[in-house]
Amino acid sequence: MIAVELVKLLRRPRVWVAVALLCALPVVVAVFLATTHVPPPPGQGGAFLSAVLRDGSLYPAAAMAMVVPVFLPVAVAVVAGDGIAGEAATGTLRYLLVRPVGRTRLLVAKFVAVTVFVLVAVLSVVATSYLTGIIAFGAEPAAAVGQPGGVTSLSGAPLTPAGLALRLAGAIAYVAVSMLGVAAIALFLSTLTDSALGAALGALAALVTSQILATLDAAATVKPYLPTRYWLAWVDFFRDPVFWRDIERGAGIQAVYVAVLLAAAWANFATRDITS
Repeated sequence: MIAVELVKLLRRPRVWVAVALLCALPVVVAVFLATTHVPPPPGQGGAFLSAVLRDGSLYPAAAMAMVVPVFLPVAVAVVAGDGIAGEAATGTLRYLLVRPVGRTRLLVAKFVAVTVFVLVAVLSVVATSYLTGIIAFGAEPAAAVGQPGGVTSLSGAPLTPAGLALRLAGAIAYVAVSMLGVAAIALFLSTLTDSALGAALGALAALVTSQILATLDAAATVKPYLPTRYWLAWVDFFRDPVFWRDIERGAGIQAVYVAVLLAAAWANFATRDITS
C-alpha cells in the first residue's frame, strides 16, 4: 500500500510543480544578489543572506530561511490535505476500501507519502540552492589553522566543510520534522471533510493563528506549545556550540502534535461512513 501511494504521489504533476516553485524562489533571490551585490541591511532580510555574498556554500541555509516560514508549509498542507479528502472527492475512497486494505494501513500510507514529499521538497531546495550559491557567489576556501577566512558560524567560530555539512544535515532533519506537524494537521482535517482545499486551508488557518499568537505578549502562556513557535530553531545548528534547547523543544512539540493528530485522524477515519 505504501508503494502504491508513493507511486501516485510521484506521478502527480502538481507535486513537482510545487517542488519547482520552492526551488525557484532561492534562485530568483540569488540572481538579484549576484547582480547587485547589495546585501540586506543588518537585521533585515532572511538569515545568512549577507554571509552568502562571501561564501555561496552557505546559500542552502539562506534558502531554507526563505521557504520555511510560508512557502514550504503551504506546499505540505496542500499535499497532506489531499490525502483522504482528495480520494473522497473523486469517489475513489470507497473503492480503495472495498479491496482488502484496512483504513489504518491506508492512513499510514498517506502519511508516509507526505513524509516522502517533505524530504524530497527540502532536499531539492538544498541541492538547487547549493548549486546556485556556488555558481553565483563562489565558495570561500577553507582557512588554514590560525588564519582568517573560511566559513564561520553565527557565533564567529570557523567551520570546516565537514562541520558545515553536518550542521546542514541536522537543519534539514529538523525542518522535515517541523513540517510533519503541518502534515499531521492537514491529514487530520482531511479525514473530516471531502474537500482537499478545505483541509489545506484549515491547516493554514491554524498555522497563521499560531504565528499571530506567537507575536502577542498576552499569549505568553501558550507560546511554548504553539506548532510554529520553534520552526526557526534550526538556525541554532549554525552556532558554535550548537544551542540545543530550542531544537529539542521544537522537535518534542512536533512529535506530540504528530502523535495526537494522527491518533485523532485514525479515530475519526476508522469510524467514518464512506458509503455515501
